[in-house]
Amino acid sequence: MILVYCPCKDKREAKSIAKELIAKRLVACANIFRSDSLYVWKNKLHDDKEAVMLLKAKDSDKEKIIKEIRRLHSYDLPAIITFKAGANKEFEDWIKNG
Repeated sequence: MILVYCPCKDKREAKSIAKELIAKRLVACANIFRSDSLYVWKNKLHDDKEAVMLLKAKDSDKEKIIKEIRRLHSYDLPAIITFKAGANKEFEDWIKNG
């Protein structure tokens, strides 16, 4: 199982991307939460509100998920960070068997 962390410009974009990934059965579920984000982009400090997706998926779908997020995301350089994860057996079985 993997977790995919990806900030989006707003909740609408995060929900749209998550719904498409779920519809394509690339991710089992998504949590979306608001975030205060500080970063430097093009030599300027930004202090923005974003919406972060935390997606749960099978390891084997990692590259497809990254490709789809890149296609759907509005940012020139979206942060798509994956983590290998473990969970209770029943939850992992649900992720694997969709």
